[in-house]
Amino acid sequence: MRRKTSGVVTAVVTLATAAAVVNPVSGHAAVPATPLVPASCPSGAFCDGFENQTGPAPAGDWSVVFPNCQGTGTATVDSSTAYSGSKSVRIDGRAGYCNHVFLKTTKGMTASGLYARLYVRHTTALPDAHVTFAALKDTADGGKDLRMGGQNRALQWNRESDDATLPEQSPAGVAQSVPLPVNQWTCVEFGITGAELQTWINGADVPGLHVDATPTPDIDAQWLRRSGWRPAPADLRLGWESYGSGDDTLWFDDVAIAPSRIGCS
Repeated sequence: MRRKTSGVVTAVVTLATAAAVVNPVSGHAAVPATPLVPASCPSGAFCDGFENQTGPAPAGDWSVVFPNCQGTGTATVDSSTAYSGSKSVRIDGRAGYCNHVFLKTTKGMTASGLYARLYVRHTTALPDAHVTFAALKDTADGGKDLRMGGQNRALQWNRESDDATLPEQSPAGVAQSVPLPVNQWTCVEFGITGAELQTWINGADVPGLHVDATPTPDIDAQWLRRSGWRPAPADLRLGWESYGSGDDTLWFDDVAIAPSRIGCS
């Protein structure tokens, strides 16, 4: 269960022993400790830890794409850093619109909604400017992207077609999101079911990244002004997209897509 307020975080998170509290230094909600192991792959899910990759260029169920134009961003299979096993995918993300680079799959997509789980590690704190590290092509929105990334140094969702954000980028809204920790693996989960969008970091619900049926000021009121919208994602892309400043190096591992929540451990 989740409670939302328009001020500083007073949320109850779904992780059994974790409470969402505000970090007095950053002004954001605290991030729970990283879980130890990825959950097993449930029946009917697509799960990939990249262990079957045989060369430096991602292949098989994944393709490397450069939306709009190609610059200096790169995606490679990495055997030096992994959350589990011996391989991950490394993204060298560069600032600037034409440096977009993503790893794309269409596996696990369903018309009735989806849940995704991924582990991400990165080296540079989210900047003030808008950046994206995960995107889904939304066939219910003219093929525009539903984007997960950051702004104002905290995680956010962004709807490409109208630039609506979750949470709203007010101080009170941003305070109900969390940063993406640097130099450590973080479990990121999200679920898209009908009009609801929910996000968990290391197993804990993030109040500022949750769309439900009731508009809440500073969180999803802006998002819900478009009535009747039901996302229909056709792919999942992991990588880096910067709309101005903001280089980052990221690793992704243990990706899972399923019709029900997968969990971190």
